[in-house]
Amino acid sequence: MFDSLFSKGKIGTMETKNRIVFTAMGNALANNDGTVSERDIHFYGARAKGGVGLIITECTVVDERGKGNTRQICVYDDRFIPGLKALADEVHKYDGKIVVQIYHPGRQGISAINGNMPMMAPSDVECKVVRQPVQAMTIEQIEEMVNKFVDAAVRIKKAGFDGVEVHAAHGYLINQFLSPYTNKRTDKYGGSLENRMRFLEEIVTGIREKCGKDFPLLVRLTVDEFLGRVGLPEEGLHLEESVKIAKRLEELGVDALDISCGIYETMNVSWEPSSFEQGWKIHLAETVKKAVNIPVIGVSVFRDPEYADRMIKEGKIDFAGSARQHFADPEWSNKARDGRIDEIRKCISCLYCMETLINADLTGIPSQCSINIQSGREWELNEFKEDGEGKVVAIIGAGPAGLEAARILAKRKYKPVIFEKTDKLGGQLQLANKPPKKEKINWLIDYLKTQVEKAKVEIRYNAIPTVESLKELNPYAVFIAQGSNPIIPKSIPGIERKNVLTAEDILSGKVKLSNKKVAVVGSGMTGLETAHYLAAGGNDVSVFEMADEIGPGLYFQNLIEVLGHLESFKVKLYPKHKLVKIDEDKVVFENTKTGENEDYEFDYIVLSLGRIPNTGLVDEIKEAFDRVFVLGDAEKVGKIRNAMESGFTAAYNL
Repeated sequence: MFDSLFSKGKIGTMETKNRIVFTAMGNALANNDGTVSERDIHFYGARAKGGVGLIITECTVVDERGKGNTRQICVYDDRFIPGLKALADEVHKYDGKIVVQIYHPGRQGISAINGNMPMMAPSDVECKVVRQPVQAMTIEQIEEMVNKFVDAAVRIKKAGFDGVEVHAAHGYLINQFLSPYTNKRTDKYGGSLENRMRFLEEIVTGIREKCGKDFPLLVRLTVDEFLGRVGLPEEGLHLEESVKIAKRLEELGVDALDISCGIYETMNVSWEPSSFEQGWKIHLAETVKKAVNIPVIGVSVFRDPEYADRMIKEGKIDFAGSARQHFADPEWSNKARDGRIDEIRKCISCLYCMETLINADLTGIPSQCSINIQSGREWELNEFKEDGEGKVVAIIGAGPAGLEAARILAKRKYKPVIFEKTDKLGGQLQLANKPPKKEKINWLIDYLKTQVEKAKVEIRYNAIPTVESLKELNPYAVFIAQGSNPIIPKSIPGIERKNVLTAEDILSGKVKLSNKKVAVVGSGMTGLETAHYLAAGGNDVSVFEMADEIGPGLYFQNLIEVLGHLESFKVKLYPKHKLVKIDEDKVVFENTKTGENEDYEFDYIVLSLGRIPNTGLVDEIKEAFDRVFVLGDAEKVGKIRNAMESGFTAAYNL
């Protein structure tokens, strides 16, 4: 099965047991001093144990003034070598290969974590995302930086790694030199492609000279910056010029190219939201592969082993790379090899890993996965005690919290019994999967369903338990995961009119609207996605939000994406508008900027004002049983991660 994916690969002198690559992704797991942590060792070890052929570490720091976050692996001093060696040894225990990626963030770095100094860059061109002070590098600084990259590679070789990857992608320092969008220099490091390549060329030739031809050298490239997505179609790197860069790197003796795209200004093509389909950018790697004779690693939202295998078989790529898929399921490779495809926990592209990584310096919490609670915590959540002894645990609700709890309880040899009030599994996921471009949510539903079915968990559909029916089970514990209800503020006059609906009414299919003029009140993600759903269904949609901005508190990558969809359907957006009352023929909003009331006419008003925990039966059950745990939205309304984590934690610690 998947013969191409599981054939041996070759990158320079390195042979891999398969063509699967865990590409670089930040995790904020390193120690505060930049040394490799035990958490790092367990994290990468889990992916090696899971069958990945080649692991590429997170981008590591070659210069003390070049950190991306405060808990990032560093390679700018010999004191980091012992920890690095321990990491390499761990991966090698499982017949895996591991390469260290080296980089400098340049203008995309954060001054506050780099000595409050301006970020070094080829030119004084501020990044429009991080907006940090920038300092154009002198010739001397460029030469020093070349040496820092080279010295880092020497340390990596000394630590026993299988190779080094130079990060020239995603808008970081080397990418900034390559791109005419960020490189405005007029000296030998700017202007022509030959000059813009000089910085990378000197790094590559320096590493070759110091580490030898037998030490595998990879380069990650952004081959298209996609600046057309931000209104600059003529700017930056495009595929045609990047092919010339790839060919030159082959001439310089680079052993493999790792092809990607995008910079921070076009971040959604680098780390894609859920609307991007598997394989959408495979043409980038395929074009490069046709132009060179060295191996090409391709990335393109790979989730299905069958698809990855086919891309290799058809000669479009040599290696199939993914970061987030192996973050969501470290066992992806082994499951694919063994034909356990239905057991794969597919990444749903929700970007929670990116959101938590970006916030890690503020929260102190490493990057997290919405659907795999163990990711990043392998060092502490790696032992499932099988001490359940068949004791019954009643679970009320088959949403993500209840199903994840049942999965873990079954692993621990408890006997979970699920009560679900509907005839479907998934809870709120059965609403989240309905807007356009949200089909990936079904992958999580399918995974959880498969897990509980394989564990032979008893599920009672269309069942709302009573205390009496629960007592008949004589449960060891009761888990209440009965979800939440939409907020409907009764204080607003007219809120109970027949033309006032909830987002749940729309997404559940209870009410179907077409060719109607509709107001969606509330611009959280549910509100915006409901507006997208309605607009795609042929309705004239407007979104009203009381806060100063649309999408308050939403992660910016997801917000940018959904706003793009709404713009394509000409959905009108009204921030600073508070719902005051609903009359028979009009809806009244207070413009919070002017303090004036404004009247609008709509056929329907759809409320998306948040949700509140469903507390029914909670007190009664707590009085009747000794061990009662309230999970997910029933405890506190949150995201998928919150529901999954509450279910996992309650079951793991029972």
